[in-house]
Amino acid sequence: MQTNWKKPVTVALEGPDQWVVIRTTQAATWALIEDWPTEEGPALDRACAVCADVMSGKRNREEARQAFIEAAIEAGIPNKE
Repeated sequence: MQTNWKKPVTVALEGPDQWVVIRTTQAATWALIEDWPTEEGPALDRACAVCADVMSGKRNREEARQAFIEAAIEAGIPNKE
């Protein structure tokens, strides 16, 4: 489901001052899988699991947003929440 988050998260995925706006759980999942600078970590693993749960209707989208922010912090990715 492509439902927008109440508040998007802006992250510098491709380098300093190269900001990407993440607005949905689907976009967050794609970023975590394809664009993330690290391949493992507890917050990354949790974010992937929470996003999957949200897309299958088991959790709410705000949980995915918060897990995504925590994964960005863990990976040292600058973000504007």
